[in-house]
Amino acid sequence: MVVIRLSRGGAKKRPFYNLVVTDSRNRRDGRFVERIGFYNPVAAAHEEGLRVAMDRLTYWQENGAQLSPTAARLVKQYAAKQAA
Repeated sequence: MVVIRLSRGGAKKRPFYNLVVTDSRNRRDGRFVERIGFYNPVAAAHEEGLRVAMDRLTYWQENGAQLSPTAARLVKQYAAKQAA
Protein backbone atom coordinates (compact mmCIF):
# COMPACT_ATOMS: atom_id res chain seq x y z
CA MET A 1 0.00 0.00 0.00
CA VAL A 2 1.19 3.53 -0.75
CA VAL A 3 1.27 5.87 2.24
CA ILE A 4 1.99 9.55 2.79
CA ARG A 5 4.02 9.99 5.96
CA LEU A 6 6.83 11.92 7.60
CA SER A 7 10.48 11.03 7.13
CA ARG A 8 12.81 12.43 9.77
CA GLY A 9 15.93 14.37 8.95
CA GLY A 10 17.90 17.10 10.66
CA ALA A 11 20.37 16.91 13.51
CA LYS A 12 20.06 15.66 17.07
CA LYS A 13 17.60 17.85 18.99
CA ARG A 14 16.84 19.75 15.72
CA PRO A 15 14.23 17.64 13.91
CA PHE A 16 13.17 18.30 10.34
CA TYR A 17 10.60 16.17 8.55
CA ASN A 18 9.94 15.60 4.87
CA LEU A 19 6.40 14.69 3.83
CA VAL A 20 6.94 11.76 1.48
CA VAL A 21 4.97 9.27 -0.59
CA THR A 22 6.31 5.77 -0.04
CA ASP A 23 5.46 2.09 0.03
CA SER A 24 4.28 1.12 3.52
CA ARG A 25 6.87 -1.67 3.67
CA ASN A 26 9.81 0.74 3.43
CA ARG A 27 11.60 2.06 6.50
CA ARG A 28 10.58 5.43 7.94
CA ASP A 29 13.66 7.21 6.59
CA GLY A 30 14.24 4.84 3.68
CA ARG A 31 13.35 4.89 0.02
CA PHE A 32 10.43 7.04 -1.12
CA VAL A 33 8.60 7.75 -4.37
CA GLU A 34 8.15 11.52 -4.09
CA ARG A 35 8.71 14.34 -1.61
CA ILE A 36 5.60 16.51 -1.45
CA GLY A 37 6.39 18.86 1.42
CA PHE A 38 8.17 19.48 4.70
CA TYR A 39 7.52 20.21 8.36
CA ASN A 40 9.95 22.08 10.59
CA PRO A 41 8.68 21.94 14.20
CA VAL A 42 11.47 24.21 15.48
CA ALA A 43 11.12 26.93 12.83
CA ALA A 44 11.57 30.50 14.02
CA ALA A 45 8.66 32.92 13.77
CA HIS A 46 9.90 34.42 10.48
CA GLU A 47 10.61 31.03 8.86
CA GLU A 48 8.20 28.79 7.00
CA GLY A 49 7.43 25.80 9.22
CA LEU A 50 5.13 23.78 6.98
CA ARG A 51 4.67 23.43 3.23
CA VAL A 52 2.57 20.91 1.31
CA ALA A 53 2.20 20.60 -2.47
CA MET A 54 -1.59 20.24 -2.40
CA ASP A 55 -1.83 19.34 -6.09
CA ARG A 56 0.53 16.37 -5.63
CA LEU A 57 -1.23 15.37 -2.40
CA THR A 58 -4.56 15.29 -4.23
CA TYR A 59 -3.04 13.28 -7.07
CA TRP A 60 -1.68 10.62 -4.74
CA GLN A 61 -4.88 10.41 -2.70
CA GLU A 62 -6.91 9.93 -5.89
CA ASN A 63 -4.56 7.05 -6.75
CA GLY A 64 -5.10 5.29 -3.42
CA ALA A 65 -2.44 6.69 -1.09
CA GLN A 66 -3.39 6.80 2.59
CA LEU A 67 -2.30 9.56 4.98
CA SER A 68 -0.67 8.65 8.28
CA PRO A 69 -2.43 10.18 11.32
CA THR A 70 0.31 12.78 11.84
CA ALA A 71 0.46 13.67 8.15
CA ALA A 72 -3.34 14.06 8.10
CA ARG A 73 -3.18 16.44 11.07
CA LEU A 74 -0.49 18.56 9.38
CA VAL A 75 -2.32 18.65 6.04
CA LYS A 76 -5.50 19.77 7.81
CA GLN A 77 -3.53 22.48 9.61
CA TYR A 78 -1.92 23.64 6.35
CA ALA A 79 -5.25 23.74 4.51
CA ALA A 80 -6.80 25.83 7.29
CA LYS A 81 -3.87 28.25 7.17
CA GLN A 82 -4.18 28.58 3.38
CA ALA A 83 -7.91 29.26 3.57
CA ALA A 84 -7.43 32.08 6.10
